[in-house]
Amino acid sequence: MDLATKYSPEAVESRWYQYWMEHKLFHSSPDARPAYTIVIPPPNVTGVLHMGHMLNNSIQDILVRRARMRGFNACWVPGTDHASIATEAKVVGRLAAQGIQKTDLTREAFLEHAWDWTREHGGIILEQLKRLGASCDWERTAFTMDEERSQSVIDVFVDLYRKGLIYRGVRVVNWDPKAQTALSDEEVIYQEQQGKLYYLRYFVEGEDRYVVVATTRPETIMGDTAVCINPNDERYRDLKGKRLIVPLVGRSVPIIEDEYVDIEFGTGCLKVTPAHDINDYVLGQKHQLETIDIFNNDGSLNQHGGAYAGMDRFDVRKQIELDLQAAGLMEKVEAYTNKVGHSERTFVPIEPKLSMQWFLKMETLAKPALDAVMQDEVKLHPAKFKNTYRYWMENIKDWCISRQLWWGHRIPAYYLPSGGFVVAASDEEALRLAQEQDPSLTAADLVRESDCLDTWFSSWLWPITVFAPALSEGNKELDYYYPTSDLVTGPDILFFWVARMIMAGYEFQGKKPFENVYLTGIVRDNQGRKMSKTLGNSPDPLDLIDKYGADGVRMGLIMSAPAGNDILFDESLCEQGRNFCNKLWNAFRLVKGWTADAVVAPQPEASRLASYWMRQVLNEAATELEDLFAKYRISEALTLVYKLIRDDFSSYYLELIKPAYGTPIDQQTCQEALDFFDEVLRILHPFMPFITEELWQSLSPRAEGESIMYAQQRAAEAVDTAFLSRFAAVQEVITAVRSLRTSKNLSPREELTLEVSPSYSTELDEVLTKMAGLATIDRSGQRSEGAVSFMVGTDEFAVPMAAYINVEEELAKLRADLEYQQKFLAGVTKKLSNESFVAKAPEAVIALERKKQADCESRIATIEQSIRQLEGK
Repeated sequence: MDLATKYSPEAVESRWYQYWMEHKLFHSSPDARPAYTIVIPPPNVTGVLHMGHMLNNSIQDILVRRARMRGFNACWVPGTDHASIATEAKVVGRLAAQGIQKTDLTREAFLEHAWDWTREHGGIILEQLKRLGASCDWERTAFTMDEERSQSVIDVFVDLYRKGLIYRGVRVVNWDPKAQTALSDEEVIYQEQQGKLYYLRYFVEGEDRYVVVATTRPETIMGDTAVCINPNDERYRDLKGKRLIVPLVGRSVPIIEDEYVDIEFGTGCLKVTPAHDINDYVLGQKHQLETIDIFNNDGSLNQHGGAYAGMDRFDVRKQIELDLQAAGLMEKVEAYTNKVGHSERTFVPIEPKLSMQWFLKMETLAKPALDAVMQDEVKLHPAKFKNTYRYWMENIKDWCISRQLWWGHRIPAYYLPSGGFVVAASDEEALRLAQEQDPSLTAADLVRESDCLDTWFSSWLWPITVFAPALSEGNKELDYYYPTSDLVTGPDILFFWVARMIMAGYEFQGKKPFENVYLTGIVRDNQGRKMSKTLGNSPDPLDLIDKYGADGVRMGLIMSAPAGNDILFDESLCEQGRNFCNKLWNAFRLVKGWTADAVVAPQPEASRLASYWMRQVLNEAATELEDLFAKYRISEALTLVYKLIRDDFSSYYLELIKPAYGTPIDQQTCQEALDFFDEVLRILHPFMPFITEELWQSLSPRAEGESIMYAQQRAAEAVDTAFLSRFAAVQEVITAVRSLRTSKNLSPREELTLEVSPSYSTELDEVLTKMAGLATIDRSGQRSEGAVSFMVGTDEFAVPMAAYINVEEELAKLRADLEYQQKFLAGVTKKLSNESFVAKAPEAVIALERKKQADCESRIATIEQSIRQLEGK
């Protein structure tokens, strides 16, 4: 394969992705190999690729590609989520643009529009993931509303109902007035908001006096059914047993007593509106208060709103403030900052509302899921999230699982003419159960529940249902792929999704759904702001890929993404990734260029040493990578690979073996270079799949359908750490000589002499000579006049520089350095002369100080000798 002179991602990426797809290289079926399984966090069918998706799926792809190269049967299952609220909102919006209201349609007609929209838009994000290089088994693509997944959802609902874990009841729920559906607590986002605190006058019934009640929501006074005081509050002792008049409403309500009221907060008087506050609802149940629901589903006031009926809740708030002031019923109004719950999906303020809903009891389901994480049967990475998880699970509430939507899994409940209901997995079973209660009933007598299930009620089954029905046993695919290996997701859905999947795993399969959970951070801009379309600070991922290539963007994201911490994304990192691709490309062209002219000849000693060193570096890297991946420190792993290739392989190894200009390379060195290139490409492949496939295919002839993604990575071997340590010391010497050369503006071709002690090892002389540009290495033990000395460790080196330096300038630098070292030595000596310090300090601390003293004395001796040489003494 002829390589272009410059790397072009657009010419490479689409070609190799098509190759992988044509040869079904991502597909997995059960076989004798151990399985490695990841299920994708299914993106909403409404979604398009954003930076969070890019990060999450890059990490998944790294893990699954690495698993393939380690001999696992890797299976990455893709799919999408039907996203009830978001999708229904999209469909309603499109219909409205056509002049059609949802209420104008039958449920069946509306669902036809919803399916049309899903077929049109649902696969967009999955196609975009292919641009990133995602190696999903696309043949397994699942959808939470497809037939297999839907049947599992219905079966699980029926199963839980028959176990007594699902019930129907009236409760105060979080109501989304825009979507007109209930939400779970986890779907409410609390945002700080500037508002007002209104102090209202509630007159005592039959008396010419009043108490002041503070509220942030005066529009709810039409639903007040009591005012509560703390029984220990001396201020209101004389009001016990009396009644108050609700301002403007004129209704008389009792004064109740409960220690729930905080004496110190506000005025100590609490208005109780049981239908529109969860805590008020609890008080109402305890004190048997009347419950008055004043809101319509769209957030407007109903007939209980009196003169305000039909007005929007926030319009009422503005008007009622004016009316209360006009009636002399407003004591005062203050600016007030509080946190207001907003719908996660529609972003409107939620309304606590009394509503008949379906609930799932969570306490018994939560116990095994809590234990699994606390005992590290399911490991969270980073582990700091265990405390958050434990808090949620120990304070878990019943899950409101019903939603007042048409798009979703319809709850399998059937209402009877008598007012009861049956729960069944099919219409036929429902009729049979109904006829057990009343044999005269027909199918026409049964009315199916109109509500749908919360979207999460399907996605909590995801790791199971992508392989088999949720309640199945003895299924070949499920037995092979489940539990899955790793889950990669964000900490914001740790409870939403992760905890619930763990609950479902233990409840329906008797075991955990996955081994490890890798929690990514939030992608932010370089100012620390969360990326969003509203701020205009979020780049289009596909534009980035067009500009830098998928490999470059992947590198830019991963290198800035430590596990569990927010990512400060900087586009310059993508540019760095693209530049790295170019460096790798040019290095490969260099090595391949040698092969045509390689000759049979003895291998130079410098090349032999380079080969041995490179092997030890790779062995050491393999060990470090094993450790980093085991700890899910993927960003650090990529940084290690980046430095390995850029610094060790390209900048050192290739330079060390590079033949002199016009001289061919020997065949042994050339083959070793190609072998090492093969190895570094395999190490890099999970991170940067496209360029590594292109170069690996160019290394040698490959069979059709062969791919680097199935080329095994070399296992870690024993490392000659002593040799690496000696080589590192020589690298320091080379760096020092190069720095001297640069400081004197000497050409790299200007060969120098290096003076070393007679006892200095000759093992790496060939490396020193070639990399430092030396003519000779002098072991005579004599220092030349005008030689510049330096230390590496405890070894002293000198380079004769009399012909290249300004003696007076060099003397000034040396004397300044000498003064600094003498002051430092004086400080250490003083510390070691302090009998109290020596007596109390740990032995290791004293030993360190003595080493500082000895090293400093050695440096001073070297500097003084250099000064004497420059002075001609």
